[in-house]
Amino acid sequence: MTPLVQTFVSHFGEMGSRWGINRTVGQIYALLFVTERPMHADDIGEKLGISRSNVSIGLKELQAWGLVRQSRLPGDRREYFTSLGDVWEIFRVVAAERRRREVLPTLSVLRESLLVKAGTPDDAFAQQRMREMHELVDMANTWFDDMQRLSPESMAQLMKMGSRVQKLLSAKDRLLGAAAKDE
Repeated sequence: MTPLVQTFVSHFGEMGSRWGINRTVGQIYALLFVTERPMHADDIGEKLGISRSNVSIGLKELQAWGLVRQSRLPGDRREYFTSLGDVWEIFRVVAAERRRREVLPTLSVLRESLLVKAGTPDDAFAQQRMREMHELVDMANTWFDDMQRLSPESMAQLMKMGSRVQKLLSAKDRLLGAAAKDE
């Protein structure tokens, strides 16, 4: 690997561990992401200096997330792997998988907890806080559905709007606040 690729792969492995994935899985993904041609497991292991079994485990994890594709080359019995090429598709896949693994189970627990009759003032307080959390997480989940339907171009345009949206909302609040004072 070139120093440029080595730096990226190493950093991505470290960041992966902070994102809740194994460091080796992060490194495998980063290597596949910046490599133009499909790679087989032995090449990946050699370039990263990791065992064939660690490569296999990492590739299975990446396949479970839907982040790598497997293929075969004519005349070669080995399996080759590539990452998704489009960064927006990668973003969508990762976000959808995190939602499936983290957000949906949390919403389920919150819904179940809100169905229980509060037996004490402490439980009533706890349920009120859970209701607030449920409303926020459910709103974010609905927003996520809306964002998933946008084209990459529209999503990029929305993200670039950034602080302009905040300024627009502040102006709306000032106008509505002034209108309320006039009444």
